Amino acid sequence: MITGELKSQVDKVWEAFWTGGISNPISVIEQFTYLLFIKRLDETQLREERKAAMIGGTVSKAIYTDEQKVLRWSSFKNMDPESMFAHFTTPVATGLSVFDHMKQVGDAGGVYAQFMSKATFMIPTPRLLDQVVQMIDGINMEDRDTKGDLYEYMLGKIASAGTNGQFRTPRHIIKMMVEMAQPGKEEIICDPSAGSAGFLVTAGEYYREHHEDWFLDKDFRDHFNSEMFNGVELDETMARIGAMNLQLHGIENPNLLKNDALSESAGHLVSRYSLILANPPFKGSLDYDAVENSVLKTVKSKKTELLFLGLILRMLQPGGRCAVIVPDGVLFGSSNAHKQIREEIIKNHKLDAVISMPSGVFKPYAGVSTAVLYFTKTGTGGTDKVWFYDMEADGYSLDDKRNEIMDNDIPDLLERWKNVADEADRARTEKSFLVPFDEIKENDWDLSINRYKEIVYEEVEYDAPEDIISQIQELDAERTAALNTLKELLG
Repeated sequence: MITGELKSQVDKVWEAFWTGGISNPISVIEQFTYLLFIKRLDETQLREERKAAMIGGTVSKAIYTDEQKVLRWSSFKNMDPESMFAHFTTPVATGLSVFDHMKQVGDAGGVYAQFMSKATFMIPTPRLLDQVVQMIDGINMEDRDTKGDLYEYMLGKIASAGTNGQFRTPRHIIKMMVEMAQPGKEEIICDPSAGSAGFLVTAGEYYREHHEDWFLDKDFRDHFNSEMFNGVELDETMARIGAMNLQLHGIENPNLLKNDALSESAGHLVSRYSLILANPPFKGSLDYDAVENSVLKTVKSKKTELLFLGLILRMLQPGGRCAVIVPDGVLFGSSNAHKQIREEIIKNHKLDAVISMPSGVFKPYAGVSTAVLYFTKTGTGGTDKVWFYDMEADGYSLDDKRNEIMDNDIPDLLERWKNVADEADRARTEKSFLVPFDEIKENDWDLSINRYKEIVYEEVEYDAPEDIISQIQELDAERTAALNTLKELLG
């Protein structure tokens, strides 16, 4: 858990960025991330140098040569601000500056280094650079929890800043979806619209929280660090941020692909993944010729929220599961494409659950009503009864402030999900209940909870009008009597 002192430091640096002229929150995160990466490069080489010293060997894949010593964090952090800034902006060793070296470090820098080609140094003053460097230097980067929490706190500021918030799904909602999926030991997990990699990070934390003993198994550790976590992200800046987020949370070599997951160039991502966790973009629109053909065969649409559902079905292995956030329109939209994708999931695969979420979940930057669909790819049907849950509270106020409150349906939701077979006798007036396949089919594959939920209206009985008039007259008489008494006392 990030401490108040560390939060205060980050807040000060964030404010310094803004007053220094970097007002875009994504740019702030990006510049902060570059410095984290440079520090990690030095720490990686220091570990290799210690190992080499212990066995009397040499560092086989050096990130820094002897001539590049001045480019290392452990060297420039002790410089005065002006000299440090010069080392970042002017070539000083083997024709490279600190920033230039970071951009060309290659495989030694891990997955993050793959997305460095368009990186730009934007910190405008020596004072600001020194301030951020000294703060980062004071953080124990060997502590996975601390550095992970620090980065999550930084990412949280994207949403609080109000812009670019679409990149960040509320972490408690992501955790709920991961808890529903209960990832297994040999899982291959993917987010086809990865953003800052929140779903993948949270899945990784699920293993550490619930299955710490699995990390004693070398095969599991190797799988965890290289094959388990996969993401596709079109925006290079977000790919960099996501890569750093994963590495700071102890996932060293995730497979991140910079691409448009819906395009022909991503057409090879077929039947690869056992679990997909996603919050795809809403309200986007693409031309048919920009979308991979097999997706259009599943759902003929230009709407991204529908296309991504078709994409997910293509990407999942048979038996693979998916938890995905969709706008409410997906549940009840009357267009042919809306009905087509709902019928595909319900009839040809296995729809397990529909979680209706309150409209304030994505505030302050979006008030759209959303739901979570949880389904399993079978290709042969299997939907028997679909579990519906009406989430009315998520632990936070549903206004723009999103303050933490006591009302929270998520613990109840997860407990009921674990025992969903016991839901068979739940009345349609309850928060959760099961709806049979045939009823959904009869309703044109409609998945809106209001289609099936029963609302009990309490009958309110009022007194007859003549009785109400009589009561008013009695009260008026009492008031007149009291007024006359008061006059006598004063007279």
